[in-house]
Amino acid sequence: MEQKETNKYNRSLQQPIGSGFNATSTSNDVIKGVDLTGKIAIVTGGYAGIGLETVKLLSRAGAKVIVPARDVAKAKKNLDGVKNIAVEHLDLMNPESIDAFARNFLETNSPLHLLINNAGIMWVPLQRDLRGYESQLATNHLGHFQLTAKLWPALKQANGARVVNVSSFGHQMAPFDFEDPNFEHRQYETLQGYGQSKTANNLFTVELDHRGRYFGVRAFSLHPGSVNGTDLGRVAPMALFQQMGTHDENGEIYPEVAKKLKTIPQGAATTLWCATSQKLEGKGGVYCENGDIAELDLGNIDHQYDNPLTLRGVTPYSIDPENAKRLWQLSEEMTKVIFTAD
Repeated sequence: MEQKETNKYNRSLQQPIGSGFNATSTSNDVIKGVDLTGKIAIVTGGYAGIGLETVKLLSRAGAKVIVPARDVAKAKKNLDGVKNIAVEHLDLMNPESIDAFARNFLETNSPLHLLINNAGIMWVPLQRDLRGYESQLATNHLGHFQLTAKLWPALKQANGARVVNVSSFGHQMAPFDFEDPNFEHRQYETLQGYGQSKTANNLFTVELDHRGRYFGVRAFSLHPGSVNGTDLGRVAPMALFQQMGTHDENGEIYPEVAKKLKTIPQGAATTLWCATSQKLEGKGGVYCENGDIAELDLGNIDHQYDNPLTLRGVTPYSIDPENAKRLWQLSEEMTKVIFTAD
């Protein structure tokens, strides 16, 4: 497909389709009536926050769910009592760990129907992996790029798989810096690093879907919403939240702030919708939010940071096909993994 045609294709799909769901819809609402018996899913970060809720609902719908975890003991504890699940070790900052996990799965000769790249970090100080890559880029994008590449044979084998990349409205904080993605020549700002990694999630989705749809593999990215009670800010100093005006001097979130945030079941709803909705058949490469495809943000959306419901829309730079191809090539170079998707 020519570049202009691809761009037109992406733009035409990047608009709400009237799913019937909204910001208040829950995980139970979107997965009601869905039967996943016989399906296999992998959910990274599936043992805390919206990832844990995602695993529970997929399991309840009949899927067998594999939960890769850096902290296996914590994962098993949090998933105690959840049926049809298996916990295996995986560290997204460690390429050898990614390869080992994928190799173990491929040795089962099983198809992979759902790959939900949910794990993520935010608000971290400057840290680098063993290759020298900035930690948010390494965890949120490069690790998932490598994991998806290594699991590609199983995704193709499913004859109708979906890859769901949990992104964020945070992609609007920064485009992808192709000249200095690892903050080697510019001052490190943690939210710039986070925003860049989330833009990468969106761009990866665009090119993955472009390459994968010929093999029945469709890809989606999404903003779960501003969710209360996740682990995402676990390493951020409480002083940061207090400075933002969300928490009191005792470290408790203000009730009026919590009231504006999504619950965990509401936060997991869009992930599950992307993974299972029949309304997305024949579609892909789009960014979703609030249980629907998101609107393209052309500067027409009034974002008010004290009102999370206004934090919506997707920037054109984060779904641009040329940027997506460029990121794909760079990701191959950085991971040393050739992901031909054929």
